[in-house]
Amino acid sequence: MAGACVHPSRLGQDDPYLWLENIEDEKSMEWVEKQDKASLAFFKSDPRYERFRRQAEDILQAPDRIPDGRLLDGYVYNFWQDTASVRGIWRRTPLEDYQQPDPAWETLLDLDALASLEKENWVYQGNRCLPPRYTRCLIFLSRGGGDASVMREFRVDQRAFVPDGFYLNEAKSSADWIDADTLAVGTDFGPGSLTRSGYPRVLKTWKRGSPLDDARTLFEGEETDVEVWPMIIFRPEGKTFIVGRSVTFFEHEVWLIGDNRNKIKLPLPPDAKLQGVFKGQVLAVLRSPWDAAGRNFAAGSLISLAATDSNASQVNLVYAPDERSAVRNIGTTRDAVLVHSLHNVAGEILQFGLSTEGAWESRRVPVPEGGTLRLISIDDFSNDVFVGYENFLVPDRLYRHAGGAEEARVIKSLPERFQAGHLTVEQKEAKSKDGTRVPYFIVRDKSVELNGDNPTLLYSYGGFDIALTPEYMPITGKLWLENGGVFVLANIRGGGEFGPRWHRAALKENRQKAFDDFIGVAEDLIRQNLTSPRRLGIMGGSNGGLLVGAVFVQRPGLFNAVVGQVPLLDMLRYSKLLAGASWTAEYGDPDLKAERPALARYSPYQQVRPGRGYPALFLYTSTKDDRVHPGHARKMIAKMQKLGYKAYYFENTEGGHSAAANLLQRAKRHAMEYVFLSRQLKDK
Repeated sequence: MAGACVHPSRLGQDDPYLWLENIEDEKSMEWVEKQDKASLAFFKSDPRYERFRRQAEDILQAPDRIPDGRLLDGYVYNFWQDTASVRGIWRRTPLEDYQQPDPAWETLLDLDALASLEKENWVYQGNRCLPPRYTRCLIFLSRGGGDASVMREFRVDQRAFVPDGFYLNEAKSSADWIDADTLAVGTDFGPGSLTRSGYPRVLKTWKRGSPLDDARTLFEGEETDVEVWPMIIFRPEGKTFIVGRSVTFFEHEVWLIGDNRNKIKLPLPPDAKLQGVFKGQVLAVLRSPWDAAGRNFAAGSLISLAATDSNASQVNLVYAPDERSAVRNIGTTRDAVLVHSLHNVAGEILQFGLSTEGAWESRRVPVPEGGTLRLISIDDFSNDVFVGYENFLVPDRLYRHAGGAEEARVIKSLPERFQAGHLTVEQKEAKSKDGTRVPYFIVRDKSVELNGDNPTLLYSYGGFDIALTPEYMPITGKLWLENGGVFVLANIRGGGEFGPRWHRAALKENRQKAFDDFIGVAEDLIRQNLTSPRRLGIMGGSNGGLLVGAVFVQRPGLFNAVVGQVPLLDMLRYSKLLAGASWTAEYGDPDLKAERPALARYSPYQQVRPGRGYPALFLYTSTKDDRVHPGHARKMIAKMQKLGYKAYYFENTEGGHSAAANLLQRAKRHAMEYVFLSRQLKDK
């Protein structure tokens, strides 16, 4: 690798493409328009483009999709997009009707009609409704799909925005209900109210009918923090008001707010992940070992302590995963805590309750194993839970589990979207550079020949404690697997598949280990003669875009196609761009002398050199991505093209970090991706 890289001391001194960081500058947008026009013309010239686009549209807009939704006070709430509702509708239906094949939906908010009426490019960003009736809601709407949103108060029972109700201008705000007439709000209050990452630094309480300027300051963080946020939990036994201060992406202070607004700091380790509150017990997952109350709790454990226990005098173990397992998320019902965990990258759900003696007791929730599970709907005022199940070859199924029932009942099933009878799934392990065994999945035709000639797409992420699991992939199945392609999912370090140790192994100066893991999987595929460098392509998004960028620069001869989705690529400037400052706990800080060299050694943008024979590259992003700056992808493409490499670029002018504001834009993006991969990996 050393011979392929530019020395860190010579990096970042001059950047001829810095002007492309001016997001909506006229010169930058002229460049974007030219790139988009050229790339779209190229992809559309391939006869597969239109077929792929139509197939992707049919899948994404199919009327028989499962309308996943939250069950709240007897109604299932769902956000839906289709051919008639391109921007989408927010709607609801009673639970019993929802379980029928064709529910009668009540439309609450029509985004297409609203956007037309107000002449705004509204993209729905979610809601926060007041328990337990859930009729007063805060609706978040983005202009173009970025993270920054406008917040407006909405009445479900009136199907209308509240005149003179709570309203926040566009910002990366956080807000929650204290009661029907009071909010806890973090937003852009003016100079000094945001962190360097662009998130709220100040949290205030805001009374109905009063101007935002009169909101009373409740809590202040530091400018160097990531953000300050409210978390207000309503349960049958009462309300818990929590304020969090995220000092870094992984370190937090958690404060309990009393009725008179007094603050008590909870005695959790800084890197513990707060999960919620259940019957007076605070729930948290430990990222590091913790000695408390005379006991040692292992990293990855789910623990509980009384919200009133300011000294951690009695800490209880709820669940301790083994070294091949990890807690992924937690949910609370009226009478139980549900723990979604992974074991060897397959999901299971455990249900925990408190005995009369105060001890935690568990039982397994009766849903399938061996695939991906999702807690679709869970509510503190009900024991009804919706759980989704899927795997690579089995389409989504939605289960309803009611409290202590012995069985979970299937209430919705997704029809097959691609022919899977000829396919099989294998889970294997590759050896990384340092000897670590890295698991990965192969989805392939049962009759595939090990002749090195199979077009293969390798995908991974490897960061931020995020786990990749066996999911049903309708688009990949239809456009790639049905056409003879092989798909590989790699569970590399940096992810959360095996808990904190797996994530921590690739932090900061150890980031290269994630890249080595990915390279190790690629080499294992070639060693088996499943594929060859000529037939091997790679794909990754966001942090995964950094992953594929780093490995193709380090090992150009190992791949023939690279797809980077909304990628990070300039690791010497990332912390100065949009939300980048919030990720220094993951990558390291390029402004720190001790941490910059590790970043410089792998930063893809700086390490690109002439005469290296890089594989063909396709990057896409969004002008409205206010999380990962589009300048990363813009500058990389400009540099690659200047050096004469085959590099394609497409920038959607809306869509935020997903790079698509609606299903039609997603279909277009998928068509471009799979035309590119087919040309590079399948065509002779």
